[in-house]
Amino acid sequence: MCLGIPGQVVEMVEGYGDQLALVDVAGAARRVNIGMLDLDEQNLSAGDWILIHMGFAVERVDAAGAEEAMAGLEMMGRPRDADPDSANLDVQPPVPHA
Repeated sequence: MCLGIPGQVVEMVEGYGDQLALVDVAGAARRVNIGMLDLDEQNLSAGDWILIHMGFAVERVDAAGAEEAMAGLEMMGRPRDADPDSANLDVQPPVPHA
């Protein structure tokens, strides 16, 4: 497992080449790029857990993996109730080509 911030998928974002998901990260809704995930076997859906690094989903995890990642962040000094806006996790949508 890599080190990342856990988030739970709320819904897929229409357009953007099916590369964005709306994700609940510590109670804040964030748009996350899921393009780095290997989704050949099954797509992400609401309720799935992912680990996020710099606005990109880097790994799909289960609820226990998400809890383990959060516990690791807490050990490093980031309290669970820290302001989610203090971390820049919101990826901006790609600019459409003309």
